[in-house]
Amino acid sequence: MTVEPGVRVGQDSDALTSDASVIERSWEKPEAFAVLFDRHADSVHRYAARRLGTEVAEDLMAETFTTAFQQRFRYNTELADARPWLFGIATNLIGRHRRAEARRLKAIGRLPSAARADGSEDPVADRVAARVSAQAVRGELALAMARLPARHRDVLLLVAWADLGYEEVARALEVPVGTVRSRLHRARRKLRDALGGSDPTAFREESDDE
Repeated sequence: MTVEPGVRVGQDSDALTSDASVIERSWEKPEAFAVLFDRHADSVHRYAARRLGTEVAEDLMAETFTTAFQQRFRYNTELADARPWLFGIATNLIGRHRRAEARRLKAIGRLPSAARADGSEDPVADRVAARVSAQAVRGELALAMARLPARHRDVLLLVAWADLGYEEVARALEVPVGTVRSRLHRARRKLRDALGGSDPTAFREESDDE
């Protein structure tokens, strides 16, 4: 069975409804917005936790959906999948914590290899360094990520951790797709340079005509 993006298949009728339809229904029935929360809260929470730590993630996730609820009348219902919109809101909120995020990355980068590998800390490089096996390189990667310009890190992590495609990242950040490609290219190049030429990224590649 093939469904459109933003449509969840399950036992009830809500599960067969696109995100856009849920949002549109919530214009008249605000309680319907809870369906969107049920679908996407966990993924937004994981994204926030990876970027800022679990202690901040719960509040940021809640604020993301509060903001989305308040802005739901402005949502373009021609876009079935609301994930780019939600992750865009979350990323904007993360922007208030730039220094905290950079400090967290630097702190993880300075941890001994064993501490990074023992499971007690969210491994910052798990997705971004999927092709790297050496724990020492993961620490270097965290430090390199901390030095990226915020706009480049946003693109990098929306692709790596939110699992958005280039078009979706462009929607999330409200920038042209070409800007997304340019920022991602520069971020990856800086990471490669910091790691002595190794490419730690495991992003799915998209052709220029997509």
